[in-house]
Parts: sequence; structure tokens; C-alpha cells
Amino acid sequence: MGLFKRNPFGHILFIKKWLIRILGAMTHRRYRGFNELQIEGSEIITELPDTNVLFIANHQTYFADVVAMFHVFNASLSGRVDNIKGIGYLWQPKLNIYYVAAKETMQEGWLPRILAYVGAITVERTWRAKGKDVQREVNPNDTENIKIALNDGWVITFPQGTTKSFKPVRKGTAHIIKQHKPIVVPIVIDGFRRSFDKKGLRMKKKGILQSFIVKPPLDIDYDNDTIDQIVEKIEYAIEQHPSFLKVIPEEELKVQEELDKTRQWKY
Repeated sequence: MGLFKRNPFGHILFIKKWLIRILGAMTHRRYRGFNELQIEGSEIITELPDTNVLFIANHQTYFADVVAMFHVFNASLSGRVDNIKGIGYLWQPKLNIYYVAAKETMQEGWLPRILAYVGAITVERTWRAKGKDVQREVNPNDTENIKIALNDGWVITFPQGTTKSFKPVRKGTAHIIKQHKPIVVPIVIDGFRRSFDKKGLRMKKKGILQSFIVKPPLDIDYDNDTIDQIVEKIEYAIEQHPSFLKVIPEEELKVQEELDKTRQWKY
């Protein structure tokens, strides 16, 4: 790899590699040490092609979810099944992993800007901006950037567009699936909102069992499935369909809502 080789977004891969190594080493104990990340199904990662893969997941924090995925993906590709023991897998990380994130989130301070360089595809949310509800058209540059990222590698997206549980899946993800026909791999996470603050940058509590389940790729008929049908498949796959509310105790949901609001953390 040339010292100044760049990805399609102009990021220098040598710099990106070292950022992943450094940030990975700094965050490793958040998932194996202070807290424990229980992984299932990571062998699926090793069977995927190098490009045009879309990971869909529920969302609990701004950044800790994505960081965990970088750990699990790279550990799996280096031969570790369902574990992230050691950090040797960070030495030669997969450099064509991208994640979709709100543009305003990635511009809030120097750390999000560094995290953006690691692989963010920043988009303008069409329904919310600066804490207020808005209505605006989809920026065509955003969808084009997602297409570029899929052509170059793997893309992580959180189709609900929020860290709150059981919010509707945005149809934009279904349109991306219909248009670009990626392999769609669902991931279900839990325990992150109890471990971290809402941004996922500060630890809130130790000794939390975090779960990370990789599911088999979705069975999608790209030509015949409607947008609504794809949305429903996504909701079931990431366990955010309204029917899942019936199996979650009301008390637990109230606790989760309170944890979403808190800004207190413990070390």
C-alpha cells in the first residue's frame, strides 16, 4: 500500500490505518475488561464478499456501537470466532469499512471529526436538525456517497436513525437496498446504553454484559419486494418491530427510557 494512497473519499489509508489501530487499542477494554462483549454469529463475517455489503443494526449510542463493530469485524477476519481476545487483529484492519452518520453529529468537536476520518459517510437528516423536527428533501450527494462506499467495501447503517428503541425504520434504507442490491446483514446489540453515555464516548457503568449478535443475510427479492415489505423485514431482523414490545417487560422499557435521558456516568 502506497504511503499516500487514498480511498474514494480522499482519506489517506495510511492515516486511517493508524487511527483504527490507536483508537482500537484505546477502546478495547471497554468491550473486554471493564465490560464484556458477548458475540454470536461472527463466523458469518468471514463468508462475506469484500464489497457491496450493508450491515443494518439497532442503535443505542452514537459511537460505541460502531466502534464495537470495527472490533468484531476485524477480529473475525483475523480468525477469532465470537471473541475479541488480544488486539493483534488491529494491526492489519479492513480499511474499506464505512458507517452512515448524521453530519451535525460528526462536526461536534475534535473527537467526532477524528472518528469521521475512520470511515463516516455523513448525511443530512431529512426529519431532524439541531434538536428540532424538520422536513427537507434527501440530499442526492448523500445517496451517491453511500453508493460509492458500497462499491468500495462494507457500509454500516442504523435504519431507525435514532438511539431510541422501537422507533420506525426509515424508508431510505429500503430504497438503498432496492437500488444497489447489497447483501444485507442484520446485527442486534444490547447493553450499550447501560455501559456508556448517549454519545458512547464516556463509560457510565462497569460490569455490564454487552451482547452483539450477527444474523444471516436477509432474504430479499430486490425486484419484487416493495419498500414497505423491506422495511418490515428490517424491523424484524434488528428486533425493532412493534411486535417485540410484547415480549419486553414494561418496567424494562421505562428503565431504558430513563437511561436514555441520564447524563450521569460512573467509572
